Amino acid sequence: MSKLSFSSITPDLKDYVRNNIKGHSLEISEKTLDLTKTKKDTEILGVFVDSKVDKTVFDALPKLKMIATFSTGFDHIDLKEAKKRKITVCNVPTYGENTVAQHALALLLALSRKLFQSVKIVKEGVYDYHGLRGFDLKGKTIGIIGTGHIGIHLVDMLDGFEATKIAYDAFPNPELTKTHKFKYVSLNKLYSDSDVISLHVPLFPTTYHMINKTAVKKMKDGVYIINTARGGLTDPEALVWGLENGKIAGVGTDVLEEETYFQNPEKVLNLKNGEELRRTLMENVLIDHTNTIVTPHNAFNSTEALKRIIDTSLDNIKSFLNGKVQNNVIK
Repeated sequence: MSKLSFSSITPDLKDYVRNNIKGHSLEISEKTLDLTKTKKDTEILGVFVDSKVDKTVFDALPKLKMIATFSTGFDHIDLKEAKKRKITVCNVPTYGENTVAQHALALLLALSRKLFQSVKIVKEGVYDYHGLRGFDLKGKTIGIIGTGHIGIHLVDMLDGFEATKIAYDAFPNPELTKTHKFKYVSLNKLYSDSDVISLHVPLFPTTYHMINKTAVKKMKDGVYIINTARGGLTDPEALVWGLENGKIAGVGTDVLEEETYFQNPEKVLNLKNGEELRRTLMENVLIDHTNTIVTPHNAFNSTEALKRIIDTSLDNIKSFLNGKVQNNVIK
């Protein structure tokens, strides 16, 4: 019997989890990972992206053998430290390609038709469309950075809007252009030609702050930026700069680089890193700006996607317990 500890499991899924991994000691929490409440002899840890797993966690859980992250991304886990300690880390590679793409499209549509502002003024008692003029997606050029599962789903969803679709990928797959309506271009051409740019790449050192001031200056005036991937892909100072001078017409983002501080506001008061504080302040400006829509890392959050996440994660754990490793992210 193995000892498992899961965090960030919603109440409605607790019984489902327990019923599908019987015969083991399992503790489940609805909250993020809390070492003060996690048993020291935990062997398998299940976490979401809101739980940082670093050396402190590894030191506190000396019997840890495996980490199952309930996500595709794994930048919240110190993989070097895990590899050093021979701890297996598995993810969920394809749980929500349609789900996240749908959220990206929802953000774009909301920005294009000033949906947030429209709803807000009506709820405030003003029934007037003046000042709420939007734009059509038909005829616009949509630039998609990253042609993995999510990016390609967005390409397909945009077919119905009669938009031109271009894409950049560090590792392009020409075969995709034969079955999906888009063409690959260089990153600089995507910046210069796109009316809308949507981000669908992982957060790596090579992609960190890829949308910076230099990149924004290369973009078409009045560009819209959508991000449902990782907050660290965009430099918040560059986004604010672009919004304030009109280079960027709008931003729709489901992720913030310093989002843990918004989930735990008291942490902001204890920030010692000036750079983190600056980014957090810029993200506050982003949230309050009239031309932005910020959602709370909610793109993954559909009933169907959550079930796929749990099913794949439990399969990852069962395979590990049977001596096989699947969806391993440590190379």
